[in-house]
Order: sequence, then C-alpha cells, then structure tokens
Amino acid sequence: MIEVAVTAGDQLGEGAYYDHEAGCLWWVDIPMPSALHRLDLATGTHRQFAMPQMISAVRAWRGRDELLLACHSGLGMVGRDGNNFTHMLDPEPERPFNRSNDCGTDSKGRFWFGTMQNNMAPDGSALEIRFCSGALYRVEHDLSVTMQQDNVAVPNSISWSPDGRTFYFCDTMERTIFAHDYDADSGTITRRRPFARFHRGVPDGSCVDADGCLWNARWGGGCVVRFTPDGAVDRIIDVPVSRVTSCAFGGPGLDTLFITTAWHGATAAERTAEPLAGHLFFLRPGVKGLPAPPFG
Repeated sequence: MIEVAVTAGDQLGEGAYYDHEAGCLWWVDIPMPSALHRLDLATGTHRQFAMPQMISAVRAWRGRDELLLACHSGLGMVGRDGNNFTHMLDPEPERPFNRSNDCGTDSKGRFWFGTMQNNMAPDGSALEIRFCSGALYRVEHDLSVTMQQDNVAVPNSISWSPDGRTFYFCDTMERTIFAHDYDADSGTITRRRPFARFHRGVPDGSCVDADGCLWNARWGGGCVVRFTPDGAVDRIIDVPVSRVTSCAFGGPGLDTLFITTAWHGATAAERTAEPLAGHLFFLRPGVKGLPAPPFG
C-alpha cells in the first residue's frame, strides 16, 4: 500500500537518493527558491535547506561530509548540514540557457548527469522545451568531465544493472528507455538499443532492484512501472498523483521504495483535483533495491 512519507508540496520534486552512510533520504525541489530535502529514516525528522541556485540531483561524496550536486550551472557541492554551497564547474558555458537534470553513480564511483534546456521561468511557471540543447556527461574522481551523448532534450533514467554491465538512459521526449553495454573499467557506453516503452505517461527517473528489474517513474502517467531485465512490464504501482518524477530504494534493508512527485505545469483545476501532488510517497513492494555508490 502506498502512503505519504512527507507532505512536501514540492513544485517539482525530483532526485530521490538514499544515503546509506547518513541513514537518510535526500531529494530536491528544483525551481527557485530551490530546496534540498533530508529525511532521517531512524527518527522521521524532515529538514529542508534553501539553495542559492536550482539543484536537480544529489549524491554523497565518499570520505567527505559533503554532497555532490547537479545544479543549474553544472556541478556544485554542499555539506550534509545544508550549509556552504559551492559551485565547482560548468561543463557547457557556451549553453547558458541549460540546467542540469537527472544523475547517477556507477560502480566505480563516477558521477553521470544530464543537462537540458531550462524549462522554468523566474516565477516558476513552465516553459516549453523547444530544443535538444542538453547532453549526457561522465565525471571522474578528479572532476574531469567528458560528454557521452549530445543533442538531448530531457535526460532521465540514469541507472545500471546489478552486475554493472548494462547502462540505462532515456531522453524523455523519445518516450523510450534505452539500454547500453557498459565497461566499468573505462566508463564507456556502447551498443545503444531500445529497452522499454510503456503507454502511460513518459519516462522520468529510475532505479534498479536486486533482481535486476528497473523501476521507472512515469511523468503524466500516475504510476511507477517495474520492467524485467528483458524490458517486459512486470508490475504497475499506481500513485495518486499524475506527475510522478523519481524513485529510489531506501532504509537499512533497502526494502522501501520512495517516490517523488510534482505539480509543476498543472492548471488550477488539476491542482485542486490532485491535493497530494508534490508530496513524497513510500511503499514496501516486497523486493530490495541496490545501494547507490557514493561519488569518488
């Protein structure tokens, strides 16, 4: 049974990530004033930290009490206490109208993230996405950055199979999640091929469970769908909100699935019809997830 974990009310909640070392779930509300959320699972304490620029995804930084952030202008970092935000680098200064979106870390601790045309006006209202101006990037431990795919509209679903040999990625505008062969030693992706397509909504954030199945949040589809390793639909989890944005397994046993949602772009009538939009949800689906490696 799906339940509300935090009545966050996020305009564009995104980037659910379980930080095993800290025992907490992180997620973000992207539009300015952007917020970094922290839910301590042992105590149920929820804290929210204001960020000086848009942030879209987060990972722990190995050996440091800091987090690596995908942010409006590339990469930033902030302490686990929400203080001392620092902007570090912009991989695409020639694309000033872009912002970051989804992220992930591979088995070697490399950070992968995507960029896209900023789809939010200064007042938080939705802007039409008209250009494939984004890209997919790989960040090494020394913070060197390499572009892996160009001409991306909305990067999402960055995740890996349990053995680390398959990389999943989608451009939401293509409505298809793609699989790639992955070489963990070199961090290279090859042999891109269609993996999964589904009729409800479009693909947003994903995570992979211990059985190798991919769980995908469906923007506009009001659900999270579980795909088997061969791309077949295995299970559909209905969410009482249409804009479902990301999902992540958390808790000491990695047996709780957390789901972020949004009301960004909704009409007044749609917001009235979906009073739970923007909240953080959870359920225990009877399977376990995989730990997301820290960066570094």
